[in-house]
Amino acid sequence: MQLAAVQRILGILLMLFSLTLLPPIAVSWLYDDGASQAFISAVLITLALGLVAWLPVRHLRRELRLRDGFMVVAMFWTVLSAIGALPFVLAESPHLSVTDAFFESMSGLTTTGATVITHLDDLPKSILYYRQQLQWLGGMGIIVLAVAILPLLGIGGMQLYRAETPGPMKDSKLTPRITETAKALWYIYLGLTVSCALAYWAFGMDLFDAIGHSFATVAIGGFSTHDASLGYFQSDAIDLVAVVFMFASGINFALHFTAWRHRSLGSYLADSEFRFYLALMVLVVCLTIAGLLLSQTYTDWREAVVKGLFHAVSIGTTAGFTTTDHYNWPGFLTILLLFASFVGGCAGSTGGGIKVIRLLLLIKQGMREITRLIHPAAHIPVRVGDKVISPRVIEAVWGFFALYVASFTAMYLLLASTGIELMTAFSAVAASINNLGPGLGGVGAHYAELHDPAKWILGFAMLLGRLEIFTLLVLLSPAFWRR
Repeated sequence: MQLAAVQRILGILLMLFSLTLLPPIAVSWLYDDGASQAFISAVLITLALGLVAWLPVRHLRRELRLRDGFMVVAMFWTVLSAIGALPFVLAESPHLSVTDAFFESMSGLTTTGATVITHLDDLPKSILYYRQQLQWLGGMGIIVLAVAILPLLGIGGMQLYRAETPGPMKDSKLTPRITETAKALWYIYLGLTVSCALAYWAFGMDLFDAIGHSFATVAIGGFSTHDASLGYFQSDAIDLVAVVFMFASGINFALHFTAWRHRSLGSYLADSEFRFYLALMVLVVCLTIAGLLLSQTYTDWREAVVKGLFHAVSIGTTAGFTTTDHYNWPGFLTILLLFASFVGGCAGSTGGGIKVIRLLLLIKQGMREITRLIHPAAHIPVRVGDKVISPRVIEAVWGFFALYVASFTAMYLLLASTGIELMTAFSAVAASINNLGPGLGGVGAHYAELHDPAKWILGFAMLLGRLEIFTLLVLLSPAFWRR
């Protein structure tokens, strides 16, 4: 491994991240909220650390290889999450402990949306803005990671059907072509964010809330500037705007790229993963609305439709916004929505979960095995669209699924062993590894009541889910460190 090259990238990342701490300073001065000193100190600390890492190796010009890529990807979230925690520690309000600050920062950058902060409405505007910005930056990082980097490392959702990848072509090593890919994705991501902010603003949010919620919506993060989340606004129109942009952000961004390049919506319908994603979302929405009406949770059909549609899309895409205490709904609905988050968004989206394409391939593989029992001699390929999926990809899907289940089980048992109630432990791990945010039981509203060991376990779960299991576990493998 080229540790010097990795160190150089780390230094650059830290220096760039220090620049992202400047907008919260401007917000603090604009609203005169007294929190600017915490951000100024964080800028200086981050910039100094970046310079210390970068200066000794600044003249190094080596192309990153696969092993270096794994390390850089893992560092992107671990190191930046640690640095991102600084303002929460240094600020007078909320003035979090190191554990809580790291948890909040990790939750933001991984776009999980689980929070340990209460009384959001009373916080300085700059802190509120900073939380939203963390999610937006993390969402952009996820897109570049999923579409431009993970396929080069041989992992990730986009690798599952590389022949069908609609985005820019990929090389076998980390090259400047990633810059071109990232630029195209950046324009799409920025365009969605601006459109979402303008829509929120047009339907009643003030400009501050519109920008902050657009950051979290397009990133499928779920952080809000209010304790009541989007329920604070009591607006069906705002809820429906959120539904549109959460659904759009759960689509493969490379598919957005293709549709934009060809100026055609037909690109979406031609994509097998999108069609399956749409079908799943419609199914969950219909079941949720039917459940709310049949259980008489809401007697007004309009309210049931809006609440059911909003929460099905929000939880199903792993955004995690809420407009009511959905965790108090009938048990069938709460479990249905939690299980929907296990699927999450499409590959190459800001959504979490195991990804739609993996579920589609698991189902197709299962159906093939049933057919093989009836026709043992038949040669039955697994297809996605008109493409035949290679056995190696199917093996990778099963390998991912096995590691996912094993990791989930281990963390669930570990969390339960610390004395946390079982439903709370199960939903907390599910909400963290799927990058969802709100869980059930004791973590339905927030995570502030959990003890510190639980927060570190869940922080690891967030990172594991965000990096799609393999990226993090490969670093824990002794084989990775052997020459």
